[in-house]
Amino acid sequence: MSYLRERLGDSIASEIVTLVDDGTVPGGMGSAPFDGEGLPTQRNVIIEKGTLKMFLYDTLTARKVGGGVVSTHNARRSTGGAGGIGVFNLLLEPGTKSVEELLGGISNGFLVTSVMGGGANTVTGDYSIGASGLWIENGQPTFAVEEVTIAGTMDSILKGIDGIANDLVFHGTIVSPTFSVAEMTIAGL
Repeated sequence: MSYLRERLGDSIASEIVTLVDDGTVPGGMGSAPFDGEGLPTQRNVIIEKGTLKMFLYDTLTARKVGGGVVSTHNARRSTGGAGGIGVFNLLLEPGTKSVEELLGGISNGFLVTSVMGGGANTVTGDYSIGASGLWIENGQPTFAVEEVTIAGTMDSILKGIDGIANDLVFHGTIVSPTFSVAEMTIAGL
């Protein structure tokens, strides 16, 4: 059930986007020697240079899909319920620019520092989420922005990524460096 289900091998993001799930990252908060089925964790490149390369599977889901699909070693188990497919250390690979260099190229924009509520529809690829942050003018933060909504499609955000900074920090199991998107819809300013 994904808007990407028929798009394996397609360009779905900017060419600078590489998205990885890697359970072997030294010091990664989600790193583990084995997945929930006892298979050794591994590095899985989901999007490489903008192209959708793979989906994540546990053994059961891979068997249901058939056609030679095998587990990507992404089974996750919980203490209170059934297991499923999950990520270990999902990350957008960092770029080479500093955050200051990335922001310096933005004449007018919104630096999102926190999101709340809303969400994404994985079946349609639509998203709408509340956000707060800083307004950027001529590459510099100028004033705080609160209680706005950013909305659009995952296709538009992935294709619109035009810069990625080098500030990746493992503060959770799903992490990203600072990145810029050429255009987004913002309501409430």
